[in-house]
Amino acid sequence: MKLIRFTWCRLRCFWVAGGSNVILEMTVNNQQKEKPTYMYILEVNHVTSCSPGSIPEEDDGKLYNSCTVYGPDGELILKHRKIHLFDIDVPGKIRFQESETLTPGNSLSMFETPFCKVGVGICYDMRFAELAQLYSRKGCQLLVYPGAFNMTTGPAHWELLQRGRAIDNQVYVATASPARDESASYVAWGHSTVVNPWGEVISKAGAEEAVIYADIDLQYLADIRQQIPITVQRRDDLYTVTSVQEASS
Repeated sequence: MKLIRFTWCRLRCFWVAGGSNVILEMTVNNQQKEKPTYMYILEVNHVTSCSPGSIPEEDDGKLYNSCTVYGPDGELILKHRKIHLFDIDVPGKIRFQESETLTPGNSLSMFETPFCKVGVGICYDMRFAELAQLYSRKGCQLLVYPGAFNMTTGPAHWELLQRGRAIDNQVYVATASPARDESASYVAWGHSTVVNPWGEVISKAGAEEAVIYADIDLQYLADIRQQIPITVQRRDDLYTVTSVQEASS
C-alpha cells in the first residue's frame, strides 16, 4: 500500500493573518489546466492515494482547514474539513483561537484503498477519542492526521495521543507534521510518526524535513485484535458512541 501524505496547512501563516487574497489565488490556480504536483507524484510512483496535507479552503464566504485525498488517477476522492477547532489558552505559554478565522467541518471522512479503509482527521481532531473510535468501528484500520502541534503541546502530547488512539482502537495511526521553522510565527513541533496497533512507534521523523516509511501489516493488526478482543467485549448495553454525519469515498 502506497499512501503519500504531506503536511498540515501549508498556507497557515497567510490565513491566520487574514490574507483572504491567498485563498482566492489558490482557488484560481486550481482551475488552471496545468497538471498539479500531486498528479506527477501519483503517476510516477503508482501510488494508491495521495493527500497534500491540509490547506485553507474558501467556500461560500467561509474558511475551512481541509484535507483532500486523491486517487491514483488524480481524481479527488475525499475532502475532510477539520471538525474540532483549536481554541486553547495555556497561561504564559500559548493562546490560539482558530474559531476567530475558521468554520468547523461537520462530518466524518473515510476512504477505501485496495488494502484497507482509512479514516482522516486534522491535528486537533486527534484529541477526540470518540472520532477515532467511530472510525475503528466503521472498519478503518489506519487513521491519518496531518497536524502541527506547537512547542508547548508537541513535546507533551503529540506522540502520547497517537499511541493512545492506536491502542484504544487497535489501529495504525500515521501523522504528518511540518518541519520545524524557528523563525516562523507559529513553530511546529515536527516529528511525523507512524504507530502500530500495539502502541509502538515504528517510524518517526525528527524536527527537520524527512521522508519516513512504515509497513501497514494487517495480519499483525488482526493478531492484536484476536489476542486482546476489545472490539467484541464492549458493553453496548451500557454505553455507545454514534455518528450523525459522515463523508465516505
